[in-house]
Amino acid sequence: MSSIEIEIPYGSEMLRANLPAGRLLGTLDVTDTAGLVDRNRAIREAIENPIGLEKNIFEIVQPGETIAIVVPDSFRTTRIEQVLPVLVDGLIEAGISAGDISFIYATGTHRGPTPDEEKKILGDGIYDRFKDQAFSHDPRDEENLVYVGTTSRGTKVHLNKRVHEADRIIATGAVVLHYFGGFGGGRKSIVPGVASITSIASNHSMNLHPTEDEINPAVRIGGLEGNPVAEDMLEATQQSHVDYIVNTVLNRESEIAAVFVGELNAAHIEATKLAHKQFAIDINEQADIVIAASPTTQNFVQTHKALFNAYQAVKPDGRIILLAPCLEGLGGEQFAKWLRLGSREAIIAGLRKESEINGQTALSTIQKAPITYVVTEMSDDDVKMMRGRTTESLDDAVSSAFGDLAADGRTDPTVYLMPSAAYTVPFFE
Repeated sequence: MSSIEIEIPYGSEMLRANLPAGRLLGTLDVTDTAGLVDRNRAIREAIENPIGLEKNIFEIVQPGETIAIVVPDSFRTTRIEQVLPVLVDGLIEAGISAGDISFIYATGTHRGPTPDEEKKILGDGIYDRFKDQAFSHDPRDEENLVYVGTTSRGTKVHLNKRVHEADRIIATGAVVLHYFGGFGGGRKSIVPGVASITSIASNHSMNLHPTEDEINPAVRIGGLEGNPVAEDMLEATQQSHVDYIVNTVLNRESEIAAVFVGELNAAHIEATKLAHKQFAIDINEQADIVIAASPTTQNFVQTHKALFNAYQAVKPDGRIILLAPCLEGLGGEQFAKWLRLGSREAIIAGLRKESEINGQTALSTIQKAPITYVVTEMSDDDVKMMRGRTTESLDDAVSSAFGDLAADGRTDPTVYLMPSAAYTVPFFE
């Protein structure tokens, strides 16, 4: 039986290995879509022709008004830095003073960006012009939060004061599939993006089944309707006044494939259609082994998306090989605290008392990592805490995974490769 040579990204390099046996079912990857041809013109046209609104933002704003532009944090690639010059120049042409425009980094519960990261998020030109008018959201800073209303599901919504009290709010971001919010972008830029820690906790608590010790099956990746987390996020965001959203959908090269602009919900729904076409893949069988790469995610909290997606493509008794450098480690003490609880039951009990995004990620991780071999720069202790198994190299991981299956009588296993596993979402019916 001939071996199969594979290559898969790890950080900025490609790792190669020979699979000793097996049948390669295929490579699951983001759909290949062209980037915008005349980018600035396409962006301007999108902004001037909003979805779900009669007037565009340049016609809506009035001289003298203050504008809060909500931008992503440093943990996701959105290419909003390519959109901002067109948006800002248009606002200034419409009579808005540069001094009345502020930028707020939608950190949710993440750390704020460093100066170098801020420059990357805004782009050099906008950063140089507006760095003193750009602020990181702090979900725990009560002085800079304001109560705006309560959702029908009981989430008391406290939002960043600078955002809510601006005359106009423009929310920006990228739309990808999200493992419990359904999709990123849209509403998610505001809740959790610029919400308080208690509002985020209340919303995320809807992850759990109301009565059973399990994840609520209505909470699902790529699903907004009927998803209590997603529906509560939208209602929470609507307690404020988001005047406009500008969302990108990127292609596999992280170029802008399309820009969706307009009313908070209508424009977002249109963006999710392309995102689903771009990032979701229907598969008709699960594999014995999934080799999944998340080459650029900075820590495991962000890499978890790749583990989640790989798990969708693997048989329940299969093996995952996860390649993720994770140069920042697990992603913070808050995540480690949940992992240390040690069992699914203990984490669920903790989440019932105090729901928190890191707890949700920890719960998902310890369910999936026990079948996972991890090629990483993280410490052995960190990987053990996740319930995964560290390996020295890709070859070592391949040897271990194939050995496990051979011991189980599976000497000719099926394999999927997932080179962009954090973004590629397999759906198995």
